[in-house]
Amino acid sequence: MTAVITVPTSLDDLTFEQVFDQLAAQPVDTKIIVDARHCTFASPFGLAGLLTVAQSRSVRPVFLPPEDQDKSSYWVRAGFFRHANELYDIQGEVPKSRGARETDVLLEVTPVGKSDDVHTVVEHIKDKATQILTNRLHLPSRATMGFTMALSEACQNIVEHAGRGGWVAVQVYQYRKRLAGRLAAVVAVCDAGVGFRQSLESSPRRPVTDRWDDELALETAVINAISRYQEAGRGQGLKGIRGYVHRWDGKLSVRSGSARIALVPTWDDDIPRRGNLAPFPGAQLQFTIPEKVAA
Repeated sequence: MTAVITVPTSLDDLTFEQVFDQLAAQPVDTKIIVDARHCTFASPFGLAGLLTVAQSRSVRPVFLPPEDQDKSSYWVRAGFFRHANELYDIQGEVPKSRGARETDVLLEVTPVGKSDDVHTVVEHIKDKATQILTNRLHLPSRATMGFTMALSEACQNIVEHAGRGGWVAVQVYQYRKRLAGRLAAVVAVCDAGVGFRQSLESSPRRPVTDRWDDELALETAVINAISRYQEAGRGQGLKGIRGYVHRWDGKLSVRSGSARIALVPTWDDDIPRRGNLAPFPGAQLQFTIPEKVAA
């Protein structure tokens, strides 16, 4: 039996819940077809998330790419198909890469599995991030170092906690609905590993309580900055990301298992905490830094 997973027309960290809902109804050994033929927009979270979907299955899934060639061309430029070819059986036409061109993709979809990958990501994005953050988002130059450090910490969480590789992608685009057309840099880091709850379960630092679930595990790690490691200074990575995002009026969301926590700025209307979501392995993080406007 084969199940069809329908990708929404606009795919981001919020609408991806529709994909998680459909997946939760299918055992991991069920053959699935991920149907993205009618998808017209995919954020970095959407592209990285689709790769983690394939990682989470025990039977190689089928992927149907967007029928709109302009949309598929963007997916090519963003590096999605380069990795999807290794994880999916792709059925349908995929445009050929047209070589280097000006693009708002700050970092193509990039695999992260070891510390060397994190260093490569940071080196690759460093100069481009400076140009984008200062020239297009109008942030002071000191914001660049914090941006690359936050990106590095988010990727390092995969290396230290996931138990398997994941994906990172960074893009700049206009937030028409929430930011009235302002630009924003969006970072997505996704994996299908063990997730926050399992990572923290063996730690003596976890809260002593009968209520131990994905929601409390996220609160422990994201809000209280507690790591499964006992060494001093551990758990500060997410705290640093949180501080950086808050400093520049950004947004941070982290999903793991069946729960999600979001640190929501005034320009967004997301729900800060959600539990009882459709379960999905690993951790999926996104942070967004908006363009600074004159007071």
